[in-house]
Amino acid sequence: MQIFATFEHSSYLELALASLEQIGIPKSNILAVPLDNRKEDRKLFDTLHRSDGVSLFDKGAALAVIFAVIFASMGFVWEWGPIYWGLIGAAGGFLLGFLIDLCLVKIFHKRKRVLKGKKSEVILVIECPPGKTEKVETMLWDHLALGVAQTVDSQ
Repeated sequence: MQIFATFEHSSYLELALASLEQIGIPKSNILAVPLDNRKEDRKLFDTLHRSDGVSLFDKGAALAVIFAVIFASMGFVWEWGPIYWGLIGAAGGFLLGFLIDLCLVKIFHKRKRVLKGKKSEVILVIECPPGKTEKVETMLWDHLALGVAQTVDSQ
């Protein structure tokens, strides 16, 4: 039987490996594969096939409406009239909102990711006899595994 488990890089991983050896799983039956961290920054603009859930359009659209209404109403008094000033207000509001969102995403979210110290995970692949699978699984869950799965060996 093969058991797969994912862990964060932590002391719990080391404790899980030591516990596996204590219950009789040899080192040659344990494979630990660390995943690489993302090297490139996320892309700011979404495409049709990929979206990360971060929108740079929301604040811009809201501020465009607000500024268009204010500038159009003031345009009745100003020289160019309400239509031109409404369009100028909409463009300025959208640009301001877009820049606010851009700054938030580029500066504050990047700092948050660095401060959280998110590290990549480690995948454990354990080859064990069928009689020990439940014991190995409970031991992995006790050592704070993020996920555990098992497959049946088809030999």
